[in-house]
Amino acid sequence: MSNKNIMYPSLETDRLKLQLFTLEDAEKVFLHFSDFHITEFMDIEPCSNLKEAEEIIQYHLDDEGCRWGLYEKESEQFIGTIGFHYLRKSEKFIAEVGFDLNKTYWGKGYISEALNEVITFGFSNMGLDIIDATVDPNNVRSIQLMKKFSFSVEPELKDNLLYFYLKNPR
Repeated sequence: MSNKNIMYPSLETDRLKLQLFTLEDAEKVFLHFSDFHITEFMDIEPCSNLKEAEEIIQYHLDDEGCRWGLYEKESEQFIGTIGFHYLRKSEKFIAEVGFDLNKTYWGKGYISEALNEVITFGFSNMGLDIIDATVDPNNVRSIQLMKKFSFSVEPELKDNLLYFYLKNPR
């Protein structure tokens, strides 16, 4: 699987601009991922220096998926990230979605708005058959979001994580 044939444009919603990360975003990414509240349920520790932020960005640049920075249109403030990673294709074309948001913006519908746009892009433009997500069982907000978007959940934990998936409705 290679993303060379998939073009990842900037996306837009009513309140957000989604722009692909570049290494020029390292300072914003560092400030964002140095907050324990953001990394609490992720498989990374909070960033302790700019080099770690650059490594996060480089990981997403090298990955076969993409990672968009979320910018609030009104303030132009960087507020989080969303994107696809772990693309795989056998009988079905599947990508994992991941997202995070600055605590100041929790509970205001920003991730729902961004996720709606990203799911639409994944199914319509990328041709995904399934979008999946792994969620820490203690991450109540993400579990609620998966349910809101009608993701199905595997009945058993794998690697101490909940596995959610959403099939393309075509």
